[in-house]
This record gives sequence, structure tokens and C-alpha cells, in this order.
Amino acid sequence: MVKRVVISLGLLVALALELRAQESFAKKSPSVTLLPAPTAQLTRGKVNNVQLTFSVEPGFHINSNQPSAEYLIPTTLKLDPPTDLMVGKITYPPGEDRSFAFSPTDKLNVYSGRFTVLVRVRPLASVLAGEYEFHGSLRYQACDNAACFPPKNLAVRFAVKVVKPRPPRKKNPAQSPHAGN
Repeated sequence: MVKRVVISLGLLVALALELRAQESFAKKSPSVTLLPAPTAQLTRGKVNNVQLTFSVEPGFHINSNQPSAEYLIPTTLKLDPPTDLMVGKITYPPGEDRSFAFSPTDKLNVYSGRFTVLVRVRPLASVLAGEYEFHGSLRYQACDNAACFPPKNLAVRFAVKVVKPRPPRKKNPAQSPHAGN
């Protein structure tokens, strides 16, 4: 009976230590977030730009979209647009070249703090005016000054409002150079 109690206590202590280690890792695990933004207004039939601003947790950095070495995992945004809204070029900001304690002679091209990605979107001329939601993911690999973490995917969601283009302005016949001739 005493042996069972000792074994049970030992298992409980081991379990508590394991949970504490997992909590510590979860707290240290880096994160990137998409900052809330107002709903972007897009004109139907025209190319529009949507800005998405991300924030890297303090004390961490992520590889830029064009990392300085081929083996590094670039930050990439993939979007699944609603029907009749076409995604064009996605423009990433230039990263910052920095060296770190784990490789002091190498400069890595990274994002830290806040960075903004520009997405070109063109609603087809036939799309109905209204609100639409984009879904996608930002793939990144984060590091601190000592180590890199496994790559992650951040779910990305944002809304846009498609509006009709403004009608062309009518010319005033009195302003015509041939008026009165």
C-alpha cells in the first residue's frame, strides 16, 4: 500500500513538472498577430490595395519574405479570396539585416515589431456591391536571440466592402471650347 502511494506521488510530481515545462514553452513560444484594421473599401472593376499589418511579439523576429539564405523559411501570405474578387501581387516590406548571438558573423533579413503587407485586389465588374471576407494564412518561422522555433501558420481573416464605381462626371456644355459657335 505504501509502495502504491509513493509511486502515485512520484507520478503526480512528474506530471506536474511536465505540465509546468509545457506551460513555460507555451509562454515562450513566439507569436505573430494580425492587427485589426477597418474594413477596406474596394471599387468594383478597379485594382485596389489592402494593407495588412502584422505584429511580431517583442523579443522575437521572423524571417522576411526574402531571407538571406536559401535554407531559411520565408514569411509568405496565402489568401483564398471570395468568388469574383481577384488577388494580384502581394508586396512584402524589405526586411532588416541583423546579426544575432547564435550566428554573429551572418546577417539575417528579418521582420520584428510591426510590418505591413500590401495586397492588390480587383473585384470583377460584375461582383455585387457588399461585404466580403477573405481567409488565408501567414506562414512564418520565428526565432529569438538563441534559437529558432518550428514554422507556424497564422490564420488570417479580413473583410472588404465592394462599392460601385462613381459615375463619370458629365461635361457642362457651356464649358465646351466650341460652345456658342
